[in-house]
Amino acid sequence: MNSSFRNRDSGFTGWVARGAAIFVAATLWGCAVQPEVQGAGPKGAEGAVAERAQARWNAVIADRLSEAYQYYSPSSRETMRYEDYVRSARVGFYKAAKVDKVVCGSEESCVAHIVVDYVVKGSRVQSPLRETWIRKDGNWWYIRGG
Repeated sequence: MNSSFRNRDSGFTGWVARGAAIFVAATLWGCAVQPEVQGAGPKGAEGAVAERAQARWNAVIADRLSEAYQYYSPSSRETMRYEDYVRSARVGFYKAAKVDKVVCGSEESCVAHIVVDYVVKGSRVQSPLRETWIRKDGNWWYIRGG
């Protein structure tokens, strides 16, 4: 074979290899960034509730009460005005919170198991909490006293 044929062949092969690599990378990227449909199957609901519960607790711990209040269900907000929520909030009390797990009994209702840290008489204490979350109008909401 002469060298000019080999150069054209390796150029074509290189082009095909690069094209295949780009195709594979784009396909894998497309799979990785597919949006999760909220509540689609048990894992989708559990993940959505875990994310919202953690975000709510992050807001509580940071004393961003107006943000934390927005996670309450619309019916909870109808029965508890924001002003009442602020008055009942224990500002600065909670030091940390972590969603441990979420268990969904149905496609419309889940229980978030959370571990909260707070200080009592100078000692840091951890306590488990359970929160009920419901899906309404395509979103997950925290139920006050649920």
